[in-house]
Amino acid sequence: MKHPLSVSQLTVNYDNTPSLWDISFEAPQGLIGLIGPNGAGKSTLIKATMGLVEPLSGKILFFGKPLAEVYQRIAYVPQRESVDWDYPITVRDVVMMGRYGHLGLLKWPRQADEEAVDHMLELVGMTPYTHRQISQLSGGQQQRVFLARALVQEADLYLMDEPFIGIDHATETFLINLLRTLAAKGKTVFVVHHDLNAVEKIFDWVVLLNVRLVAAGPTQEVFTADNLRAAYGTSYSLLDEAFKIALQKQHGV
Repeated sequence: MKHPLSVSQLTVNYDNTPSLWDISFEAPQGLIGLIGPNGAGKSTLIKATMGLVEPLSGKILFFGKPLAEVYQRIAYVPQRESVDWDYPITVRDVVMMGRYGHLGLLKWPRQADEEAVDHMLELVGMTPYTHRQISQLSGGQQQRVFLARALVQEADLYLMDEPFIGIDHATETFLINLLRTLAAKGKTVFVVHHDLNAVEKIFDWVVLLNVRLVAAGPTQEVFTADNLRAAYGTSYSLLDEAFKIALQKQHGV
């Protein structure tokens, strides 16, 4: 079985400065966290996989194939800050975008598409807001809408860029449970995440980077004090002391 995501010798430059340098890993099926300090290239990696950023070199495959051949199997949830929330579009229209790959020749929603959208809106608790303009939603509600758009696509791989940023506790709990449910159903969820305290609670597998790849593998093997120190460098000392002590004890340091 082909890996859901394979990255080989990926290098991305911004203004002649490496944002990612020679990144290689093969991610298995499951719940995967992408972590590292600010400026590590986490969002750049997600954007490069989706073709939103042009790599300087390297190869990216999904299920052993290039994006163009399997794009319908991949769903992308961007950072909230990258979305134009003032665009005049309703909640329902946003979610329906996730069905475009399923629409027929005329690209007109069928009953099955309408029912799929209704189901996902209900699943994420957004049915009462169906016809509301997206700018009128709270941060947590906006995130739920984009989750519904991804879910209605019925993808096999979900790429989520900082989905936990700016959401309320109820949405965070809902999201964690949703990610676990997707993984249990055989889906792969690749999540850019910043809260180190929650990494071991959420993810089965971790990619840790800071421009270069520090480590990638099962969470218990990768999420160690030594690897975090290597990734965060001098800023490692700024991490929560209680978190560091707990991590060291867990790994017998």
